[in-house]
Amino acid sequence: MSAQEKLHKAIEATIAAGYQLNSEAFDFLSKNSDITDPIDIMNSALQKLGDLEEKPFFIDKIFLETLAQQLSVSVIETQTEPLEPKPIEPPVPQQIYQINTDENAIFYPHAKDIKSSLNILEDATGKLSSNGTLEEYVLYFQDRFRRIEHLLRQRIDVRSATSITEALKSPPKTKLKLICMITEKRESKNQMILSVEDLQGTATVLVPLKAQEEVKKRALNLLPDAVVCLAVIKTKTNLFLAEDIIFPDIGKKPQQRADEPVYAVLTSDLHIGSNKFEKKAFKRFILWLRGKYGNEQMKEIAGRVKYVLIAGDIVDGVGVYPNQAQELCIKDVHKQYNFAAKYLEKIPEYIEIVISPGNHDASRKALPQPAIPEGYLTGMKGKKNIHSVGSPCLLSLHGVEVLMYHGRSLDDIVAVIPGMDHAHPEKSMKLLMQSRHLAPVYGGKTMLSPENRDYLVIDRVPDIFHAGHIHVLGYLNYRGVLVVNSGGWQQQTDYMEKLGLVPTPGKVPVVNLQTLEITVLSFL
Repeated sequence: MSAQEKLHKAIEATIAAGYQLNSEAFDFLSKNSDITDPIDIMNSALQKLGDLEEKPFFIDKIFLETLAQQLSVSVIETQTEPLEPKPIEPPVPQQIYQINTDENAIFYPHAKDIKSSLNILEDATGKLSSNGTLEEYVLYFQDRFRRIEHLLRQRIDVRSATSITEALKSPPKTKLKLICMITEKRESKNQMILSVEDLQGTATVLVPLKAQEEVKKRALNLLPDAVVCLAVIKTKTNLFLAEDIIFPDIGKKPQQRADEPVYAVLTSDLHIGSNKFEKKAFKRFILWLRGKYGNEQMKEIAGRVKYVLIAGDIVDGVGVYPNQAQELCIKDVHKQYNFAAKYLEKIPEYIEIVISPGNHDASRKALPQPAIPEGYLTGMKGKKNIHSVGSPCLLSLHGVEVLMYHGRSLDDIVAVIPGMDHAHPEKSMKLLMQSRHLAPVYGGKTMLSPENRDYLVIDRVPDIFHAGHIHVLGYLNYRGVLVVNSGGWQQQTDYMEKLGLVPTPGKVPVVNLQTLEITVLSFL
């Protein structure tokens, strides 16, 4: 076996054991691989690390030098740059903190003294039974219609809505309101033509050129297969003219808040297994949670973190997008999850971790997604602070309700709605809240499973709506709901570059559950 092959074997053994070599340690092994056996050194290192009660997160050069000397091996000294970058001096954007390490800063884990208050309110895992038949799809869309119709009829201005069948019997110039599903939307000569249906009939609605600008704007935001209320005027034919468009939307929500200052980290899209995974930044993130990285202000925040919510794409998976294999450093999905477990187990045990699946994970791709199968999470088995849930999932943290959803349908929003883009995912998420559905569009990039209940209807308005998928940080407050897209931990892949998507890796939103204020930390 050549020296280079031995070096690769040694590194593979290190990764399999859940450790990482920093740059100095790697150079040390590499430059000495011709005169010493790196496998012997790493076997000795892993044996010693296994005996330690407090295991290090990564292996450094000094540790390996000591072992090499104990093994009576002569070594070549190497000069390398420090692993961590020098502190960044230029000012950073408001509410985004660049962390400069202050080893003297005091860290006290206040969250360790706070009893966990995590409750899963809604999760479709274990309730899914679809076979994908045509009849099931019909029943699925009927359920969607009824559920959102119920939400619409709670509005005073919609209670008088009539069915399409009855509206067609009305005389010309009659003003009516129809609760309907948008089956087609097309533009013709600066006018918009809508094909709509309800449980009893179908109709055509014209948004005329002379319609109010606000109505035209709302028409542009109509999503295929969304359920809305249209205020219309009956013509002499079976055509209706739209006067107004009423979305199911949400009312102004009084925010529920925790009784004490307890924090939740919202993150997603780790993509472990990808060679674009920002592992150094993620290590800093974990060290920060442990109180070993950051300045005094950041360590104060870290000490109050009780929850870490990861909204999908824990791993990069295999065969998810074209030429993905060229960007994988771990090409087995089981090993990807085992490696993810090694990272997550470094997070203090008093912090509750909630993971849900994304389109790169080993759960089924169709929505709603059940929790990641246990067979892939063997490395997390027995970890009482790690909770695996489905997507979407509604949970409560100290009374604050959080809707977690990976966000696959955000691609469809960008594709069909003018003005929506990947640079502002929070705007697309706001439209989902207005539509009261997480994935209205059928037949796009988002696969939907025809369950006997549409679990994607937003029946219960959360305090926080947390999604990912787009890899771009964005947030806003919409009528009392904190809407957050948490970015991710992956650099731009070739596939992202072709899509024109520029990610914002390493930026982490942290929410104070007592005030619902958000602070963004940058670990790059």
